[in-house]
Amino acid sequence: MTGERDLDRLLTTMEPVARPGVWTFTTLPPGAPVPAGLDPVVTVAEAEGTTLVVPLDAARAAGLPADFAATWITLSVHSALDAVGLTAEVARRLTAAGISCNVVAGYFHDHLFVPRDRADDALRALAG
Repeated sequence: MTGERDLDRLLTTMEPVARPGVWTFTTLPPGAPVPAGLDPVVTVAEAEGTTLVVPLDAARAAGLPADFAATWITLSVHSALDAVGLTAEVARRLTAAGISCNVVAGYFHDHLFVPRDRADDALRALAG
C-alpha cells in the first residue's frame, strides 16, 4: 500500500489526532540497554547516545532525564515517505502559532510531539 503524495489531498485529509498520555524525549548513553519496563515508541541511535520517546512518568520512574512534557499528535492520513511539502506546511502552521514541534515519520503516518500545554492550539492550527 503506497501512501498519498498529493499535497492538497494530504492537507485536506491529514486529520490530526491527539493520542492519550504525556510523552517525553529522553536519552541513554551510547550502548546502554533500555531499562526494564520501558517501552519506547521511538528510538533514535545517535553518536552521543540513544534518544527514546516514552511516557513521561515512565522516564521519571526509570531515573532518566525528562524535561519536555509533550502531547503526541498523529496525522491520520497515510502519507508516502517521499511526499513533498507536508512536513513543511505543518511546520509553517505551527510556527505561525508559536508552537514548537518534533516530527517523527512512521511508515504510514507522521507523528508530532508538541508541548503539552499547547496541544489544543496545535490541533486548531493544523485544522486550519
